[in-house]
Amino acid sequence: MKLQRTTLILILLALGLGGFVYFYEFYSKTQQEKIQEKTQQIFSFTADDVQSLTVKTKDYTLNLERNSNSKQPKWLMTSPQQAPASDAIVSYLMDLLVKGKSDRTLSIPVDRLAEFGLAQPQSTIVIALKNQQSHQLILGKPDFKRSFVYAQADPDRKSTGNVDVLLVSKDFENAVNRELSEWKQTPDVGEGKPLPSLNLPTPQN
Repeated sequence: MKLQRTTLILILLALGLGGFVYFYEFYSKTQQEKIQEKTQQIFSFTADDVQSLTVKTKDYTLNLERNSNSKQPKWLMTSPQQAPASDAIVSYLMDLLVKGKSDRTLSIPVDRLAEFGLAQPQSTIVIALKNQQSHQLILGKPDFKRSFVYAQADPDRKSTGNVDVLLVSKDFENAVNRELSEWKQTPDVGEGKPLPSLNLPTPQN
C-alpha cells in the first residue's frame, strides 16, 4: 500500500512538472512572438515612391526634391539654398526610412511627450510620396542607455488619450543632425582642373 502511495505521488509530481514545463514553454513562446510582433517596420513605402523630403532641425529647414531632369544627382536641395544634393547622404536617410524598424512601442499619455523629447523634437522628417500621400517621423531624445531614440511616426496631434512612442535606431539621429554643407554634393576635385606644367630640361643640340 505504501509503495502504491509513493508511486502515485511520483506520478502526480511528474504530471505536475510536465504541465509546468509545457505551460512555461508555451507562455515563453507566446511572449517572444509578442515581442517580435512589436519589432516591425516603421513605414511601408519604397524609395522610388518618394518625391520629396523635408528635414526640420533646430538650426534649419531643408527641402529636397527628386531630380526629374537627370539621373545624377538624384536629389536637389531647393531650400534654404539651391544646389545639387549629396546622393550618398540622402540615400543613407532614405534607406533608414524605407527599411528602418522600431525596436518596441510604448503607449503613453499625450501629456508625457515632453519626457521623451517629443513635445519639442530635435528633428522632424516629412516624406511626400508621388501619390500625394505624406508621412512624418518625429525624433525625440535618446533613451537612458543611449541605444535608441524615442520617435513618433505619423502622430495624431489632436489625440487627448494615449499615443504610441517608438524606439528607433540612433542612425536616424546621425542621418539628420549634420551641417547644412554636408547635404550638398561635393564637386569632383579632379574635374576641370588642368594638369600642372612640368619644367623639363631643354635638350642640348
